[in-house]
Amino acid sequence: MEARDPELKKELDATLQTRKELGDDYETALVESFLEKVEQRLDTTVDKRVRRQLAEQQMVVARNSRGPQGGDNWGERFGFGMVSLILAIPLSAIAAVNAGLAGLVVCWAGIVGVNTVHSLHKFPHFGRGRREEKSDWED
Repeated sequence: MEARDPELKKELDATLQTRKELGDDYETALVESFLEKVEQRLDTTVDKRVRRQLAEQQMVVARNSRGPQGGDNWGERFGFGMVSLILAIPLSAIAAVNAGLAGLVVCWAGIVGVNTVHSLHKFPHFGRGRREEKSDWED
C-alpha cells in the first residue's frame, strides 16, 4: 500500500510505535489523537478545494459578465422598443389633442428619432460612411 501523504504515514507509524511502548491502556487516547490529525488534514484539503472551486466559479462569472464589448443585446433593444411604443400612445394622444395632425407628426418624428439614436449608439458602425480603399490600379 502506497501512502499518499508521507507525513500522515509517519504520524501513524509513530502512533503505533507509541502504542507498543505504552500498551493497551493508552490505545483510545492515541487513536483519538491520530484521528484528530487526520480530520485536520481532511479539513485543510477540503478548504483548499472549496476555495479553488469558488475562485474558478468567480472567474467564470467575471468572464461571462463582461461579455463581448459592443455586443448585440436583443433583450435591451426589445425592451427599449416596447417602452417607446407604450409611451407613444399617451404622447400621441396629447400631441393630437393639443396640436392636431402637425403635433402628431412631430411626436412620431421624435419617437422615431429617439429609437434611431438608440440604434446608432448600439451599432456605431451604422450611419458612418464606409472607408474607401484605394485600388491597386489607382496612382
